[in-house]
Amino acid sequence: MIDDAIRVLAGDCTVIAEADDRSEYRGRVTTIVKPDNTVLVHDVDGYQPVAWLTRADSVSSDRAGDFTLVAKKDTQTLRIAAHDQDGFAHYPASAAGTPVGTCQSEDCDGELVRSKGVHCVDCGTRYGIPTDATIKDDQSYCDCGLPRMRVERGLAFDVCLDRNCESLDEAVREAFDREWDCPESNCDGDLRILRRGGLIAGCEHYPECDTGFAMPAGVVDGECDCGLPTFETHGGTRCLDATCDRAAARRVEAASDD
Repeated sequence: MIDDAIRVLAGDCTVIAEADDRSEYRGRVTTIVKPDNTVLVHDVDGYQPVAWLTRADSVSSDRAGDFTLVAKKDTQTLRIAAHDQDGFAHYPASAAGTPVGTCQSEDCDGELVRSKGVHCVDCGTRYGIPTDATIKDDQSYCDCGLPRMRVERGLAFDVCLDRNCESLDEAVREAFDREWDCPESNCDGDLRILRRGGLIAGCEHYPECDTGFAMPAGVVDGECDCGLPTFETHGGTRCLDATCDRAAARRVEAASDD
């Protein structure tokens, strides 16, 4: 299914905006109500709306007499009364994004686009992907027909867009599960690769030992003085433990040598 619908009201309207003061306009305008209840009233001039209300708490309509839309948010009210309608309709809508491939859902060959994940503009099928993932642009496709993506979590992994087809978690787990010792003193545990919201390297003795580190978006390029791995990331080299004082001290020392 589509994300939602955009509602459009066009015609000769009176527009009343009330907050700390009151403004009233009349003209042939087009009112757009977005799925998040943002209301925009456009006339013929310029790009800026005549009036608007962002993410209203409620938007209601009254078809008695002049067709009226009323949007409210806290102490703000926006009323649009259509004296002469040119049209009122609901149009299918979805988020727009960069095209990345073709939908492989049953009986659908819609376009897949990337926008806060990947979704089909026709059937609405969604695939959640890491924000740092790169959708491969070399026409590289999985056996299921979906495009592949490159994600860095210790190594550069080339996996299917659909986690159910090819799991990024399993690939990272196979590469790094129990690869590093828990750095907590008096703990003999190994760090396991787990999903807790995101991928983490957490002590196998949890909850007795709650040591855990988010897996950085980068590639392992060495070992920190604390014994944990360092990662080459877009922001520079960092320890698996983002709070590691020894790693920070080493970066400062390197900078002073320069």
